[in-house]
Amino acid sequence: MKAGQEISTIFLLLRRVRGTLIALVLIYAISVLGLTLVPGPPDASGAITRMSFFHAFYFVSYTATTIGFGEIPNAFSEQQRLWTLVCIYLSVIGWALFVGKLLQMAADENLQRAIRSSRFARSVRKLAEPFYIVCGYGETGRLICHALDQLGYRVVVLELNSEHLAELELQNHIADMPALVADAANPTLLKLAGLQHPHCRGIVALTDDDDANRSIALSTRLLAPELPVLARASGRAAAADMASFGTHHIIDPFLKFGNYLGLAMHAPAAYQLLLWLTGLPGTTVERPRSPPNGHWILLGFGRFSQGLAATIASEGMPVTVIDLQPPAAASAGVNWVQGDGRGAEALLKAGIAQAAGIVAATSSDVDNLSATFTARELNPGLFTIVRQNNMGNRPLFERFSADLTMVPSEVIAHECLAILTTPMLAPFLQVARSATWCEPLLQRLTSQLGWEAPEVWSVRISARQAPALQRKLALGERLRLGDLLKDHADRSEPLLCEVLQLDRPGQPSQMLPTPDTLLQAGDELLLVGRRRARSRLELTLNNAHALEYVLTGRESSGSWLWQQLSRHEKTG
Repeated sequence: MKAGQEISTIFLLLRRVRGTLIALVLIYAISVLGLTLVPGPPDASGAITRMSFFHAFYFVSYTATTIGFGEIPNAFSEQQRLWTLVCIYLSVIGWALFVGKLLQMAADENLQRAIRSSRFARSVRKLAEPFYIVCGYGETGRLICHALDQLGYRVVVLELNSEHLAELELQNHIADMPALVADAANPTLLKLAGLQHPHCRGIVALTDDDDANRSIALSTRLLAPELPVLARASGRAAAADMASFGTHHIIDPFLKFGNYLGLAMHAPAAYQLLLWLTGLPGTTVERPRSPPNGHWILLGFGRFSQGLAATIASEGMPVTVIDLQPPAAASAGVNWVQGDGRGAEALLKAGIAQAAGIVAATSSDVDNLSATFTARELNPGLFTIVRQNNMGNRPLFERFSADLTMVPSEVIAHECLAILTTPMLAPFLQVARSATWCEPLLQRLTSQLGWEAPEVWSVRISARQAPALQRKLALGERLRLGDLLKDHADRSEPLLCEVLQLDRPGQPSQMLPTPDTLLQAGDELLLVGRRRARSRLELTLNNAHALEYVLTGRESSGSWLWQQLSRHEKTG
């Protein structure tokens, strides 16, 4: 909100109280005027005295609010005391009306909305660090906001549902998140949220309304075309429309999960590597059982199931769909059994006893769990995939322990975080899908770092992100990649991190570069490791003394602060 808009809020406030405010001003004016006209006690010579304008104004000012401190500058005459009584009752009535009007305004929703908007705009304008705009604070928005907060990014939230936004205040976030109950499809409100702010780094459209997400993407494309946009789409038409005007990233959770399932079937190591690298901060990724080959059964044939049926059929495996309504068009390799799937009859008819796996993909969590539970009793070795629609049912799904649980909000959150925080990760994962080195890479990394979701970050060799290294390279020194990945407290200890990809301007990306790779200014590295390794590598890249020790083993004296820091690192 600009200064003019803030002033309009003040004028709105004044307009609501103008009647009582004018009445209060008139009461003061009449009271002061009366005191200057009413005759006072005679002076020593017997002449009638009158109160000056200043003394009258001073007397009325404190009398109207406190009912007086005394008669000034002299004792009042009977006429002045009578007029003072009139002033007292007038002022009491005036102030009572004014205070009552203020209390009435406190319940005025329009005024409160204007005040909240003004406060929100000021909070956004004061942001002096990179931030993202998240439109929609549902299950997906909550996950993304929490993850971005844990990673040290600021977030601005727009949400139409006030109940959802009320939950934001209950979360224990590291930094405050400016939030506003508003329709994010309104371009004016997007600008209010910082769409054109110099520190805005991107916008995420996560509402349940495809039209709203499309409007957000289009507004960003026109008002801030340099910003990356991540938009959720739940239909092919909406996704195609967003793509038509250049939306950077369109995420369909059902299509994305279908791709994940296909990847898990023909490249399980690549799928497990993807899950581990895109895991939410603080979560532990368990290595799932790989989906087997064979006959698959799908419960429900909505948009989600249709994509999965096509994916499984493309892998050369037969598919049987259980649904109350026959599919509009039969797909190759897909059979159909009429039923709801919750009972054993339809499952047995679909061939559950010989099936390799089942996908419960209806919009009801209870139906999905019930059908899968029955299927497991009929075929204990069955591979189970269950769709979870409501995050509130998580305890039930955790207790059930399906082989794969499809949670749309988590699918979108994983994809968004991978794109927002580390743009290099998405191209790397795309190459990894068909690479033969996924299995040994996954085993090597998880043996060193464990299965807790790691830190994934990128760094460019530049004067801003790696000034110490940049200066070394500018002097013509030949530095190898492996020379950097050492602990600046003890260079004999390697850092718990690894370079996954090296991008060099004008050249193809290097996947898993070797330690002997020579570095150049402008190179961008994609790394994975632990937070401790990331912070130590950042110090090495930024501090000339740390870099000198890591490269040569020689310790320069440096500043007093550097000496204290080095001593602390070695003793720690």
